[in-house]
Amino acid sequence: MSVSVSDWFWWDRIWLPCNYTWKDLENDEGTGAVSPAQLYVTLPLALAFILLRLFYERAIATPVARAMGIKSEVRLKAPFNPILEDHYVTASKHPSQADVYGLAKKVNRTTLQVERWFRRRRNQDRPAVMKKFQESCWRFGFYLCALIGGVAVLYDKPWFYDVWEVWVGYPKQEVLTSQYWYYVLELSFYWALLFSVAFDVRRKDFNVQVVHHCATIFLLNFSWSVKYIRVGTLTMLVHDVSDVLLEAAKMCSYAQWKKSCNVLFGVFALVFAVSRLVVFPFWIIYATTVYPLYYCPRFFLYYFFNMVMFILQFLHIYWAYLIFKMVQKMLSGNMSGDDRSDNEENDSEENEDQSLSNGDGKKPIVNGQHDH
Repeated sequence: MSVSVSDWFWWDRIWLPCNYTWKDLENDEGTGAVSPAQLYVTLPLALAFILLRLFYERAIATPVARAMGIKSEVRLKAPFNPILEDHYVTASKHPSQADVYGLAKKVNRTTLQVERWFRRRRNQDRPAVMKKFQESCWRFGFYLCALIGGVAVLYDKPWFYDVWEVWVGYPKQEVLTSQYWYYVLELSFYWALLFSVAFDVRRKDFNVQVVHHCATIFLLNFSWSVKYIRVGTLTMLVHDVSDVLLEAAKMCSYAQWKKSCNVLFGVFALVFAVSRLVVFPFWIIYATTVYPLYYCPRFFLYYFFNMVMFILQFLHIYWAYLIFKMVQKMLSGNMSGDDRSDNEENDSEENEDQSLSNGDGKKPIVNGQHDH
């Protein structure tokens, strides 16, 4: 049953143009046959990437963070209060003024004390700066290596300079060992990102990030399986060239290196605009939508692959909107970290309100005066 489903899914007329069959590609000497099974190794490698990341964050990212002035922070914890905790978990983490007033009456505290409790409770759930730095340092390390590796793989290839070459000889194109490992490492990394979203820093564009990872994984798998490999290598390089700058800017932001952060972020915004809003749609997507029609009639893969490419481009436009908002803040002097993440809330009170934990009806005394 599984064999018949697989045969139906990989039906030649769906994925290959001009009446080619999979046997035609397998029997074509000198080009190298491809199959989805060749990428199965990316799943165990993704787990290896996760383990490597844990080691990297402790052995490399943490010392780098300390060298850049980031210290492990100690946060004031909100004392346990069952009434406030129940509202925080089941109702809202950001109670309205009416809710604050009602809760203050229930726990026999002032509204100021209740608001402070919710601030501290929210801060407990927010990731520490050290964790954010470790995550960005790990991604920076991978993207830097991927960028160098991608340039090494593509610099001497004709389609790196002329996108018409992407389709010359398709689908009977030579597949190099360097291209295979470029695919395997990139795909393994994105599998690892998808597997680790549960314990990564959760940002405001979490759902968009998941869609992006899924779209990238689909693109890499299908482009390899149907020999859209030259397009795939160009797509990976276009993404890596800006991602490495973003992670570097975020590392400087977490370390409070404002000038370095602003310079890197400005360069990143420029490179992102050129690579994702110009090169990707007007070179690469153009090459996948227009150039194939000169070689063969439209077929199912043509529509499917370009649909995923356009989804990826819409995500680029969404992120460009967020980036340009941050550029505006930077120019106006109001930029403060990653707009996609929740920021730490300040708590001006240094003394913990311990009486919130027992509900004894007594107000704490600070410097001999009641706290109002």
